[in-house]
Amino acid sequence: MKIVFMGTPDFARGALEAILAAGHEVVCVVTQPDRPRGRGREVRFTPVKEAALAHHIPVLAPHKIRTPEAVRQLAGYEADLFVVAAFGQILSSEILRMPAYGCINIHASLLPRYRGAAPIQQAILDGETQTGVTIMQMDEGLDTGDILTRAVVPILPEDTGDSLHDKLMEAGARLVVETIPLLVQGKLTPEKQREEDSCYAHMLQKSAGEMDWNKDAATLERLVRGLNSWPGAYTRFRNKNLKIWEACIKNSDPKTEQETKEETSVAFSAETIPGTVIQVTKDTIEIQTGKGILVLKSVQPEGKKRMQVKDFLLGYPVKPGEHFGLS
Repeated sequence: MKIVFMGTPDFARGALEAILAAGHEVVCVVTQPDRPRGRGREVRFTPVKEAALAHHIPVLAPHKIRTPEAVRQLAGYEADLFVVAAFGQILSSEILRMPAYGCINIHASLLPRYRGAAPIQQAILDGETQTGVTIMQMDEGLDTGDILTRAVVPILPEDTGDSLHDKLMEAGARLVVETIPLLVQGKLTPEKQREEDSCYAHMLQKSAGEMDWNKDAATLERLVRGLNSWPGAYTRFRNKNLKIWEACIKNSDPKTEQETKEETSVAFSAETIPGTVIQVTKDTIEIQTGKGILVLKSVQPEGKKRMQVKDFLLGYPVKPGEHFGLS
């Protein structure tokens, strides 16, 4: 089985490594071009390119996969199957028809739910209790192809965008290795997606992380977890951005509730508006939301490192009655 693998981030790297470990011949890897990353804007290889080079696999990194030159190069590998995972470019009909077994995609949701660029984070934001991965036979639409196989992954109350990413990466790597021989042997029955069940998870922008304190505490707690570590949830405090790394709903975390009881703190009992600090303990800051109280446990001041609220309070004494989210 000669395979061309297309992918870019860590999510795709896991699948590439699994395919190679299963003994398949990956004749070429296609990934996004090298780009500057990080604060130093250093040009770095994509995770998939790093893996390909480590295994001495030829790499293509076209700015546009649809160009005649890129299509010609792909055709030259005479692959039996293209496997795609978070590649980042749309394939033309010419490319989709090229391999004998077509092109299959590893998508990080239970299609047709959460088509699009940010299915992992959106599942947490929406309060889903489970998600999964889907292996799909690609067509010219965006995540609209027939479903070949699926695997369910539970979403735990403590899961973040990062932890769920890692679970889905592992599930996708296992599933694609199970799916390839079934596809080749003709043992799969493609399932059409139900359009009425579909929804779209748009690409995340940094602005998606801004906390609206008028929303309820449960929604904001999911925002903190779902956007951890990127783009991250944040709020304004004393005219600067404050990133929120960890939070919980008051009384939903037994440890936090016990700590609150043990600390000497002052409750703010006046009529409050969302974003108002209700109580400050040694280790937490409690903030009124549109419904319920959100407890901050780990934060990152603008220009500084992540820290526990206990350490944040040493440099930024916070008092009941102060406001978050106000410029």
